[in-house]
Order: sequence, then C-alpha cells, then structure tokens
Amino acid sequence: MSHHHHHHHVDPEAGDFRMAMAVAVNMLLTVAQVVGGILSGSLAMIADALHNFSDAISLIIAALARKIARRPANAEMPFGYARAETVAALINYTTLIVIGVYLMIEAILRFLSPEPVEGWMVVIIAAVALVIDVVTALLTYSMSKGSQNIRAAFLHNVADAMGSLAVILAGTLILLFGWTWIDPLVTLLIAGYILWMALAEIGAVIRVLMLGSPPDVVPAQVIEAAQAIEGVAGLHKAHLWQVDEHTAALQAHLVVDEGAWARADGIKTAVKKEMQTRFGLRHVTLELECSRHSCASPQDWGGA
Repeated sequence: MSHHHHHHHVDPEAGDFRMAMAVAVNMLLTVAQVVGGILSGSLAMIADALHNFSDAISLIIAALARKIARRPANAEMPFGYARAETVAALINYTTLIVIGVYLMIEAILRFLSPEPVEGWMVVIIAAVALVIDVVTALLTYSMSKGSQNIRAAFLHNVADAMGSLAVILAGTLILLFGWTWIDPLVTLLIAGYILWMALAEIGAVIRVLMLGSPPDVVPAQVIEAAQAIEGVAGLHKAHLWQVDEHTAALQAHLVVDEGAWARADGIKTAVKKEMQTRFGLRHVTLELECSRHSCASPQDWGGA
C-alpha cells in the first residue's frame, strides 16, 4: 500500500521552470483570444479566453502552493505546509465551477438573442489557442500524476484544449453553412464538460481538508490488523486522517492484554510496524491502556 508515498520527493525545483513557461504562454493567449472574441463577436471565443485566463491564474496558484508546500514543519505549522497544495486545488476547482455556470448562462442568453459571428478569425485564433493548450498540457502532465494541485491546473488545460477544438469546429460550420447557433451550442458543451470534470475531482480535495480517512485504506481493516497482533486487546478512539495528499496519520488508544503489560512497548512497536507495512501509515501515535483500566464502553472512531 505504501508504494505511492515516495515518488513525489524527486526534484521539486525541476517543475518550476515548466510552470513559469506554462503561465507565460497562457497569459499571451488570453489577450489574443479576448481581442479576437470581441472583434469577431464570438461568445465561444470569449468563453475560451476566460477559461485560458483562469488557466494562467490556476497555474500561478499551483506554482505558489508548490513553493509554500516545500517549507519545513515548525512550531506554528507542526504538520508542515503540504496542504497549501490542497487549498490551491480547492480554489482552482471552485473557479472552474463558477466559470462553467457563467458560460452556461451566457450561452442560453445567446440562444435567445443570436448575434452574427465572424468565422475566419475564430478559426485562426482558436487554432493558435489549441497549440498553446497542448504545449501547456505537455509541460504539466508528468507533474500532475503525483499532485492534486498540479492536476487541477492540468485539467483546466485539458478543458481548454477541448474548448479550442470545439471553437474551431463552430467557426468552420459558421463559415460553411452560416449556422450561428453553433456558437452558443459549443459554449454550452464546453461549460458542461468543465462542470463535470471539476465536480468529479473536487470531492477528493474536500475530503483531505475535512480530515477524512485516506480513500485507499479501509478503516475497519486498520482496527482488525491491530487486534490480530498478539497481546492486543483492542484499538479504540481512533483517528485516521490524511495530513496531505501523500501522507496519512493514525492516532488511537491501544489496549494491551492484562498479562502482556510487561511487553507493552514491544507490542506497540509491532502495531506501528504493521500499520506502516500494510497501510503505509508512517505517522502513528498510540496511547497505551491496560485492559483492566481501559476506557468504559469506548467508540471505535473519534472521541477524545
């Protein structure tokens, strides 16, 4: 289970330059798209520009969070700063949801009162946008696998690339057949995809911030594994939570059999070792209790 706890320590600095490049190209693109969208009257183009701007912002937030997350633990932040990345991911997914809702409203209004769209300019600018989206996605893809934070920024980009493709399609259809209704339709599809993607990812981020148990660990199995160790009478008042995306912690009362109290330290060590090897739990704090004096009718989870 602990195999996924090590790869993110590679070289944190290595991605910083790639992040900076990604931000720069997205900012340039946003300006080009806003100008193009206003000149051509294309809502889909402005939708894509808004999205690209949010991309650049999301990359800046992600990059700052990466830097903060590297700070060591101290008296004020005893768990360290790694959750800065989780907070950044929450901000980025929330902005994606807001943008998605805004674009849906705009598209519906455009359906009700259609406006003319200049096809050529739309196609050319969207083609440039697509190239930049793909470049940004390539810059951040490898980093997105090990980080919720970078993944949020990466998904902003994937949504963008799809948006650009859709805008190219809309512009082409307007040129060929004069179907101006394609523009708001494409905007609706982009918005729907953005919302679907953000809502699918935001849950895991909220779970970390709400101190939820790690999704890849079955809490009941943690208690069973501890109780299976010789000399253990029970485990209760347990708290199992994610410190950050890659680190989980366990805190619990460990009840030692009355006859095994002399070996209590050894039993505690055995339980900690089992927690690390089987569940990848490296931060384990156990309060020892003798079964004769253990808590009256304790609950398995939570409690002081």
